Amino acid sequence: MGNRRTYGPNREDPVKGYADTAMEFPRLLALLLIVLEWTRPGLPTPLRPICDLRVLDHFIKEARDAEVAMKSCREGCSLSDSVTVPQTTVDFDVWEKKNALEQAQEVQSGLWLLQQALSLLRTSVTNTAMHSHIDNSIRNLLSINAVLRSLNIQEYTPPASTAGLEGTWRVSSATDLLQVHVNFLRGKVRLLLLDAQACQQDVS
Repeated sequence: MGNRRTYGPNREDPVKGYADTAMEFPRLLALLLIVLEWTRPGLPTPLRPICDLRVLDHFIKEARDAEVAMKSCREGCSLSDSVTVPQTTVDFDVWEKKNALEQAQEVQSGLWLLQQALSLLRTSVTNTAMHSHIDNSIRNLLSINAVLRSLNIQEYTPPASTAGLEGTWRVSSATDLLQVHVNFLRGKVRLLLLDAQACQQDVS
């Protein structure tokens, strides 16, 4: 999303209304797929896998929009404290040697870390235009977790502390945090969905 347009107090913003509707589409699509599969008769499991990467692609685009908006933000956009975030670089040799459970746990751990970090960013930022971007990013992370559950991936139990987590580092700026968010979705989350066994079975 680009910079928000500013209108007078008595005028509605038709572009904003359209953009807000567009942002809700992938979440509504994921929810619709879940509801349809839950109510579909004759299935051996209550939920078929959600393997459509267009939903993830839209979340990545919105994450990039948030990053761009943060880079242009000049006031009330700072992170109050450094936060722990997942490593985003992927060593494909190491990744491919991990089993599906290890890959899933690494991604789920990263999503949880990002959710915690973005929640702190939300309370730190006072710029109202950025609030909508951050809220949207948090909702998208929750939607991705719902997609993972549809793939019969074991639910993740967050640790009591981030101190012992491997494959993490700390960032102290809002821009760095949002860049990590984009790269994590583009990298490890996409790899996990591409290789998910439930999706391979769904295609075959």
